[in-house]
Amino acid sequence: MEDYNKIIESLGVKFIKARNIRILQPITIRNFYDVENTLLILYNGEVSIGDEKIKVEVGDMLFIPGGKHVTVTYGDPTNPKVVSNEEFMTHRESYWEGNHDPKLIGHLPNSFGYVSFEAKVFDSVNFFNSLDVPPFIIKREDHLANTIDQILAEEMTDLAGKGRIIKIKTEEIVIEVVRYILKNHLFVEQLVTNSTYFKDPRLIDIFAYIKENLGGDLSNKVLANVANVSEDYVGQYFKMLTGINPQDYIEYQRMEAAVGLLRTSKKSIRAIGSEVGYKDTAYFCRRFKMMFGIPAGKMRRRESLMNV
Repeated sequence: MEDYNKIIESLGVKFIKARNIRILQPITIRNFYDVENTLLILYNGEVSIGDEKIKVEVGDMLFIPGGKHVTVTYGDPTNPKVVSNEEFMTHRESYWEGNHDPKLIGHLPNSFGYVSFEAKVFDSVNFFNSLDVPPFIIKREDHLANTIDQILAEEMTDLAGKGRIIKIKTEEIVIEVVRYILKNHLFVEQLVTNSTYFKDPRLIDIFAYIKENLGGDLSNKVLANVANVSEDYVGQYFKMLTGINPQDYIEYQRMEAAVGLLRTSKKSIRAIGSEVGYKDTAYFCRRFKMMFGIPAGKMRRRESLMNV
Protein backbone atom coordinates (compact mmCIF):
# COMPACT_ATOMS: atom_id res chain seq x y z
CA MET A 1 0.00 0.00 0.00
CA GLU A 2 2.92 2.31 0.71
CA ASP A 3 3.94 2.09 -2.94
CA TYR A 4 0.50 3.27 -4.04
CA ASN A 5 0.63 6.14 -1.55
CA LYS A 6 3.89 7.29 -3.11
CA ILE A 7 2.43 7.03 -6.60
CA ILE A 8 -0.68 8.99 -5.58
CA GLU A 9 1.51 11.67 -4.02
CA SER A 10 3.41 11.95 -7.31
CA LEU A 11 0.24 12.38 -9.38
CA GLY A 12 -0.42 15.65 -11.13
CA VAL A 13 -4.19 16.00 -11.56
CA LYS A 14 -5.69 18.53 -13.95
CA PHE A 15 -9.40 19.22 -14.42
CA ILE A 16 -10.40 19.45 -18.08
CA LYS A 17 -14.18 19.76 -18.25
CA ALA A 18 -17.48 18.70 -16.69
CA ARG A 19 -20.86 18.52 -18.36
CA ASN A 20 -24.43 17.46 -17.60
CA ILE A 21 -25.88 15.96 -20.79
CA ARG A 22 -29.35 14.98 -21.95
CA ILE A 23 -29.35 12.28 -24.65
CA LEU A 24 -31.38 13.44 -27.64
CA GLN A 25 -31.34 10.19 -29.60
CA PRO A 26 -29.89 6.71 -29.05
CA ILE A 27 -26.40 6.33 -30.58
CA THR A 28 -23.55 3.86 -30.53
CA ILE A 29 -20.13 5.48 -30.94
CA ARG A 30 -17.62 3.09 -32.44
CA ASN A 31 -14.02 3.49 -31.31
CA PHE A 32 -14.68 6.46 -29.05
CA TYR A 33 -11.30 7.88 -28.03
CA ASP A 34 -10.02 10.74 -25.92
CA VAL A 35 -6.66 11.59 -24.42
CA GLU A 36 -8.21 12.44 -21.05
CA ASN A 37 -9.80 10.17 -18.47
CA THR A 38 -13.59 10.36 -18.25
CA LEU A 39 -15.79 9.48 -15.28
CA LEU A 40 -19.48 9.32 -16.19
CA ILE A 41 -22.44 8.97 -13.83
CA LEU A 42 -25.81 7.83 -15.17
CA TYR A 43 -28.74 9.79 -13.75
CA ASN A 44 -31.58 8.52 -15.90
CA GLY A 45 -32.06 6.37 -19.01
CA GLU A 46 -29.52 3.96 -20.45
CA VAL A 47 -25.80 3.83 -21.17
CA SER A 48 -23.87 0.69 -22.09
CA ILE A 49 -20.31 -0.17 -23.02
CA GLY A 50 -18.62 -2.51 -25.48
CA ASP A 51 -19.97 -4.52 -28.37
CA GLU A 52 -21.76 -6.67 -25.78
CA LYS A 53 -23.57 -3.52 -24.53
CA ILE A 54 -22.79 -4.09 -20.87
CA LYS A 55 -25.31 -1.94 -19.03
CA VAL A 56 -24.48 0.89 -16.66
CA GLU A 57 -27.20 0.98 -14.01
CA VAL A 58 -28.76 4.26 -12.92
CA GLY A 59 -26.60 5.69 -10.12
CA ASP A 60 -23.52 3.75 -11.23
CA MET A 61 -20.47 5.25 -12.92
CA LEU A 62 -18.43 4.38 -15.98
CA PHE A 63 -14.70 5.09 -15.96
CA ILE A 64 -12.97 5.36 -19.35
CA PRO A 65 -9.18 5.82 -19.11
CA GLY A 66 -7.61 8.23 -21.56
CA GLY A 67 -6.01 6.64 -24.59
CA LYS A 68 -8.41 3.68 -24.74
CA HIS A 69 -10.61 2.93 -27.76
CA VAL A 70 -14.06 1.88 -26.62
CA THR A 71 -17.57 1.46 -28.00
CA VAL A 72 -20.19 3.34 -25.99
CA THR A 73 -23.98 3.35 -26.47
CA TYR A 74 -26.02 6.27 -25.16
CA GLY A 75 -29.77 5.69 -24.92
CA ASP A 76 -31.87 2.61 -25.76
CA PRO A 77 -29.40 -0.04 -27.02
CA THR A 78 -31.96 -2.01 -29.04
CA ASN A 79 -31.79 0.08 -32.21
CA PRO A 80 -29.34 2.98 -31.84
CA LYS A 81 -27.83 4.96 -34.67
CA VAL A 82 -24.27 3.68 -35.12
CA VAL A 83 -21.73 6.45 -35.72
CA SER A 84 -17.97 6.75 -35.95
CA ASN A 85 -16.03 8.88 -33.50
CA GLU A 86 -15.55 11.42 -36.30
CA GLU A 87 -19.28 11.59 -37.03
CA PHE A 88 -20.05 12.05 -33.34
CA MET A 89 -17.50 14.82 -32.88
CA THR A 90 -18.69 16.63 -36.01
CA HIS A 91 -22.41 16.51 -35.17
CA ARG A 92 -22.28 16.29 -31.40
CA GLU A 93 -25.13 18.79 -30.95
CA SER A 94 -27.48 16.44 -32.83
CA TYR A 95 -27.04 13.73 -30.21
CA TRP A 96 -26.46 15.58 -26.93
CA GLU A 97 -27.96 18.62 -25.23
CA GLY A 98 -26.17 20.34 -22.38
CA ASN A 99 -27.80 21.43 -19.15
CA HIS A 100 -26.53 24.66 -17.56
CA ASP A 101 -28.87 24.84 -14.55
CA PRO A 102 -27.36 23.28 -11.39
CA LYS A 103 -30.86 22.72 -9.96
CA LEU A 104 -31.59 20.24 -12.77
CA ILE A 105 -28.52 18.04 -12.23
CA GLY A 106 -29.75 14.49 -11.79
CA HIS A 107 -33.37 15.34 -12.58
CA LEU A 108 -33.47 15.38 -16.40
CA PRO A 109 -34.75 12.38 -18.38
CA ASN A 110 -32.13 10.38 -20.34
CA SER A 111 -29.27 12.22 -18.72
CA PHE A 112 -25.80 11.71 -17.33
CA GLY A 113 -22.95 13.80 -15.99
CA TYR A 114 -19.26 13.45 -16.67
CA VAL A 115 -15.93 14.86 -15.56
CA SER A 116 -12.80 14.68 -17.72
CA PHE A 117 -9.34 15.04 -16.23
CA GLU A 118 -5.65 14.30 -16.57
CA ALA A 119 -3.78 12.21 -14.00
CA LYS A 120 -0.04 12.03 -14.64
CA VAL A 121 2.76 10.47 -12.63
CA PHE A 122 5.65 12.90 -12.19
CA ASP A 123 3.72 15.21 -14.53
CA SER A 124 4.82 13.01 -17.44
CA VAL A 125 3.06 9.65 -17.64
CA ASN A 126 -0.67 9.08 -18.03
CA PHE A 127 -1.34 7.04 -14.90
CA PHE A 128 -4.36 4.89 -15.78
CA ASN A 129 -3.28 4.36 -19.37
CA SER A 130 0.22 3.33 -18.30
CA LEU A 131 -1.27 0.74 -15.94
CA ASP A 132 -3.31 -0.66 -18.86
CA VAL A 133 -6.54 -0.26 -16.88
CA PRO A 134 -9.52 -0.94 -19.18
CA PRO A 135 -12.86 0.90 -19.03
CA PHE A 136 -14.93 -0.39 -16.10
CA ILE A 137 -18.14 0.23 -14.16
CA ILE A 138 -18.10 1.58 -10.61
CA LYS A 139 -21.04 0.32 -8.58
CA ARG A 140 -22.86 2.59 -6.13
CA GLU A 141 -20.16 4.73 -4.56
CA ASP A 142 -22.16 7.57 -2.99
CA HIS A 143 -19.18 9.73 -2.03
CA LEU A 144 -17.77 9.58 -5.55
CA ALA A 145 -21.19 10.31 -7.07
CA ASN A 146 -21.65 13.32 -4.78
CA THR A 147 -18.22 14.63 -5.74
CA ILE A 148 -19.14 14.52 -9.43
CA ASP A 149 -22.39 16.39 -8.67
CA GLN A 150 -20.44 19.06 -6.77
CA ILE A 151 -18.01 19.56 -9.66
CA LEU A 152 -20.87 19.86 -12.15
CA ALA A 153 -22.64 22.41 -9.96
CA GLU A 154 -19.46 24.46 -9.47
CA GLU A 155 -18.74 24.43 -13.20
CA MET A 156 -22.19 25.94 -13.85
CA THR A 157 -21.63 28.85 -11.43
CA ASP A 158 -19.34 31.86 -11.30
CA LEU A 159 -18.66 31.94 -7.57
CA ALA A 160 -15.41 32.98 -5.92
CA GLY A 161 -13.00 30.09 -5.54
CA LYS A 162 -14.72 27.98 -8.19
CA GLY A 163 -11.48 26.87 -9.84
CA ARG A 164 -9.86 25.91 -6.53
CA ILE A 165 -12.85 23.84 -5.41
CA ILE A 166 -13.01 22.04 -8.76
CA LYS A 167 -9.29 21.28 -8.56
CA ILE A 168 -9.62 19.79 -5.06
CA LYS A 169 -12.71 17.78 -6.00
CA THR A 170 -11.04 16.44 -9.15
CA GLU A 171 -8.10 15.22 -7.07
CA GLU A 172 -10.64 13.50 -4.80
CA ILE A 173 -12.12 11.73 -7.82
CA VAL A 174 -8.74 10.32 -8.84
CA ILE A 175 -8.03 9.04 -5.33
CA GLU A 176 -11.50 7.50 -5.02
CA VAL A 177 -11.11 5.69 -8.37
CA VAL A 178 -7.74 4.28 -7.25
CA ARG A 179 -9.25 3.24 -3.90
CA TYR A 180 -12.14 1.51 -5.68
CA ILE A 181 -9.71 -0.45 -7.86
CA LEU A 182 -7.65 -1.54 -4.85
CA LYS A 183 -10.64 -2.27 -2.57
CA ASN A 184 -12.27 -4.49 -5.17
CA HIS A 185 -8.98 -6.13 -6.24
CA LEU A 186 -9.50 -5.11 -9.87
CA PHE A 187 -6.83 -5.54 -12.55
CA VAL A 188 -4.41 -7.06 -10.04
CA GLU A 189 -2.07 -8.45 -12.69
CA GLN A 190 -1.87 -5.16 -14.59
CA LEU A 191 -1.15 -3.20 -11.43
CA VAL A 192 1.58 -5.54 -10.24
CA THR A 193 3.22 -5.71 -13.67
CA ASN A 194 2.94 -2.10 -14.77
CA SER A 195 3.38 -0.08 -11.58
CA THR A 196 6.95 -1.27 -11.01
CA TYR A 197 8.53 1.05 -13.54
CA PHE A 198 7.40 4.12 -11.57
CA LYS A 199 10.23 3.22 -9.19
CA ASP A 200 12.99 3.32 -11.82
CA PRO A 201 14.68 6.76 -11.77
CA ARG A 202 16.31 6.27 -15.17
CA LEU A 203 12.94 5.70 -16.79
CA ILE A 204 11.46 8.71 -15.01
CA ASP A 205 14.37 10.77 -16.40
CA ILE A 206 13.45 9.59 -19.91
CA PHE A 207 9.78 10.49 -19.38
CA ALA A 208 10.72 13.95 -18.15
CA TYR A 209 13.16 14.55 -21.02
CA ILE A 210 10.57 13.52 -23.62
CA LYS A 211 7.98 15.85 -22.08
CA GLU A 212 10.37 18.81 -22.18
CA ASN A 213 11.69 18.15 -25.70
CA LEU A 214 8.70 17.01 -27.80
CA GLY A 215 9.72 19.24 -30.69
CA GLY A 216 13.34 18.13 -30.71
CA ASP A 217 15.47 15.07 -31.38
CA LEU A 218 14.12 12.11 -29.43
CA SER A 219 16.02 9.34 -31.14
CA ASN A 220 17.07 6.25 -29.23
CA LYS A 221 20.61 7.64 -29.22
CA VAL A 222 19.47 10.73 -27.33
CA LEU A 223 17.34 8.71 -24.91
CA ALA A 224 20.24 6.36 -24.25
CA ASN A 225 22.37 9.32 -23.16
CA VAL A 226 19.59 10.54 -20.85
CA ALA A 227 19.29 7.13 -19.15
CA ASN A 228 23.01 6.37 -19.30
CA VAL A 229 22.48 3.06 -21.10
CA SER A 230 23.68 1.89 -24.49
CA GLU A 231 21.85 2.92 -27.65
CA ASP A 232 21.37 -0.73 -28.57
CA TYR A 233 19.77 -1.47 -25.20
CA VAL A 234 17.58 1.59 -24.58
CA GLY A 235 14.67 0.40 -26.75
CA GLN A 236 14.63 -3.02 -25.09
CA TYR A 237 14.97 -1.43 -21.64
CA PHE A 238 12.06 0.96 -22.24
CA LYS A 239 9.78 -1.73 -23.65
CA MET A 240 10.64 -4.20 -20.89
CA LEU A 241 9.41 -1.73 -18.27
CA THR A 242 6.50 -0.09 -20.08
CA GLY A 243 5.29 -2.66 -22.59
CA ILE A 244 5.73 -0.32 -25.58
CA ASN A 245 8.73 0.84 -27.55
CA PRO A 246 9.98 4.40 -26.92
CA GLN A 247 9.09 5.77 -30.35
CA ASP A 248 5.44 4.69 -29.98
CA TYR A 249 5.35 6.36 -26.57
CA ILE A 250 6.90 9.51 -28.02
CA GLU A 251 4.30 9.66 -30.78
CA TYR A 252 1.49 9.35 -28.25
CA GLN A 253 2.98 12.17 -26.17
CA ARG A 254 3.38 14.35 -29.25
CA MET A 255 -0.21 13.75 -30.33
CA GLU A 256 -1.50 14.40 -26.82
CA ALA A 257 0.37 17.72 -26.80
CA ALA A 258 -1.10 18.52 -30.22
CA VAL A 259 -4.61 17.94 -28.87
CA GLY A 260 -3.86 20.33 -26.01
CA LEU A 261 -2.69 23.02 -28.44
CA LEU A 262 -5.71 22.53 -30.68
CA ARG A 263 -7.97 23.00 -27.67
CA THR A 264 -6.23 25.98 -26.10
CA SER A 265 -4.57 27.99 -28.89
CA LYS A 266 -5.35 29.51 -32.27
CA LYS A 267 -2.10 28.33 -33.82
CA SER A 268 -2.27 26.83 -37.29
CA ILE A 269 -2.20 23.08 -37.72
CA ARG A 270 1.16 23.47 -39.49
CA ALA A 271 2.57 25.38 -36.51
CA ILE A 272 1.18 22.88 -34.00
CA GLY A 273 2.61 19.93 -35.93
CA SER A 274 6.01 21.59 -36.03
CA GLU A 275 5.90 22.46 -32.33
CA VAL A 276 5.33 18.84 -31.34
CA GLY A 277 8.04 17.47 -33.61
CA TYR A 278 6.47 16.96 -37.07
CA LYS A 279 8.15 18.96 -39.82
CA ASP A 280 5.92 17.40 -42.50
CA THR A 281 2.38 18.75 -41.95
CA ALA A 282 0.74 16.18 -44.24
CA TYR A 283 2.38 13.33 -42.32
CA PHE A 284 1.33 14.88 -39.01
CA CYS A 285 -2.29 15.09 -40.21
CA ARG A 286 -2.27 11.47 -41.39
CA ARG A 287 -0.89 10.21 -38.10
CA PHE A 288 -3.30 12.37 -36.11
CA LYS A 289 -6.34 10.97 -37.88
CA MET A 290 -5.00 7.43 -37.59
CA MET A 291 -4.66 7.83 -33.83
CA PHE A 292 -7.83 9.77 -32.98
CA GLY A 293 -10.14 8.81 -35.82
CA ILE A 294 -10.81 12.43 -36.76
CA PRO A 295 -8.80 15.12 -38.60
CA ALA A 296 -6.94 17.69 -36.54
CA GLY A 297 -9.25 20.44 -37.81
CA LYS A 298 -12.32 18.62 -36.55
CA MET A 299 -10.72 18.12 -33.16
CA ARG A 300 -10.49 21.91 -32.98
CA ARG A 301 -14.14 22.24 -34.06
CA ARG A 302 -15.08 19.76 -31.38
CA GLU A 303 -13.83 22.22 -28.78
CA SER A 304 -16.22 24.85 -30.07
CA LEU A 305 -19.02 22.43 -29.20
CA MET A 306 -17.87 21.80 -25.64
CA ASN A 307 -20.64 23.95 -24.20
CA VAL A 308 -23.32 21.86 -25.90
